[in-house]
Amino acid sequence: MARPDLVIVSRRVVTPAGTRPAAVVIDGGTIRAVEPLPGPTQTAERVDAGDAVVMPGVVDTHVHVNEPGRTEWEGFETASMAAAAGGVTTLVDMPLNSSPVTTSVDALRRKVDAARGAAYVDYGCWGGLVPANADQLVPLLDAGVLGFKCFLVDSGLEEFPPVGEAELERAMPVLATHDAVLLVHAEAPGPIAAARPAGGALARRYADYLRSRPAEAEQQAIDLLIRLCERHRCRVHIVHLASADALAQLASAKRTGLPISVETCPHYLTFAAEEIPDGATTFKCAPPIRDGTHRERLWRGLAEGIVDLVASDHSPCPPAMKRLDRGDFVGAWGGIASLQLSLAAVWTGAQARGCPVDAVARWMCAAPARLAGLAPRKGALVPGGDADILIWDPESSFVVSADMVRHRHKATPYEGMRLHGSVVETYVRGRRVYDRGTFTAEPGGRWLERSVRG
Repeated sequence: MARPDLVIVSRRVVTPAGTRPAAVVIDGGTIRAVEPLPGPTQTAERVDAGDAVVMPGVVDTHVHVNEPGRTEWEGFETASMAAAAGGVTTLVDMPLNSSPVTTSVDALRRKVDAARGAAYVDYGCWGGLVPANADQLVPLLDAGVLGFKCFLVDSGLEEFPPVGEAELERAMPVLATHDAVLLVHAEAPGPIAAARPAGGALARRYADYLRSRPAEAEQQAIDLLIRLCERHRCRVHIVHLASADALAQLASAKRTGLPISVETCPHYLTFAAEEIPDGATTFKCAPPIRDGTHRERLWRGLAEGIVDLVASDHSPCPPAMKRLDRGDFVGAWGGIASLQLSLAAVWTGAQARGCPVDAVARWMCAAPARLAGLAPRKGALVPGGDADILIWDPESSFVVSADMVRHRHKATPYEGMRLHGSVVETYVRGRRVYDRGTFTAEPGGRWLERSVRG
């Protein structure tokens, strides 16, 4: 057999069958085999990771890159650098907050043009479902989007308005026919409108912001989506679940075999409302971070398989938009910058609760790849899959500081926290792109079209 291009060996290789000593054999950017040590000794390059963990690169299916049009918020270059530094080898970009939003084929082409030659990691795109673009759903699928995202409440952008039950009734049969997934920001507008204080007066108190977006908004939205999923058998994915009160209804829906899946985010697994200082607008997101009982129940939901995966919901903006100087929760943009830190944040919480590395790989690699239709090409160390490989040290730790953050803007609620799990090297299709703080290759990320799903 021909000499492979690269062999990576470790005493801890995360495979679908468990973590074990192994050699990952790579040819032409593809995994040829995962075999017992020592593996092939005749190879162009051999990397001995020792006791460091070798696992699939993280697949982050909830990233707001914001390019084109709002590149000053982030952009493919800086987002993908942060991704690679955090062990993310594939990201899927949300249809907002770019300008134009990805609700037409022309907008998709402009986004892909912006990413070409700028991204260090592979990337896909979600399309957007809005009230006026029903005629664009099939063309967008044909053009390569991996599925669709919609809001049931105000998205914060006038050009990406929410949909209601009538629009969902029209779109879901179309998506079901094409086996396309619908990702939903699941907050219903009624409970939010009812909770809004007179005059809309909210400012520095986090408790007031939390009350303005009650857990009931998530539960009502999820009830609606379960009912429509049952009617149309359209694949539905609940993004960024914050309320553990919805776990029971989701578990019941899953037991009946409905094609519904759920994600939560590192910030809901890390922070708790009672720990957030007033005026600390870096923590503002929607749905809001709820109290510590929700956090612990979300962890249990992950362990029990009710929650399928963890995605970052990386949603950065210029610091002025976070109103950091005023601590204004009304005016601050809602979104948390975390793409580079997601793996470490989740591992920090997982190991404290006795969850193994294998579980983290299921939540952050395998399950997101399946959601986006990219498995088995992405998300697992299997023969024939892309050689997207992360080498990291789960026993090490670091303190988050602005100078080590690769996002375009450095404001993040993780600043000053000690997180566990340092990324050593990141490979995309067998190509080392990140090595101990240094980027070792030019941007070579590829667009992952629906038509080339694994």
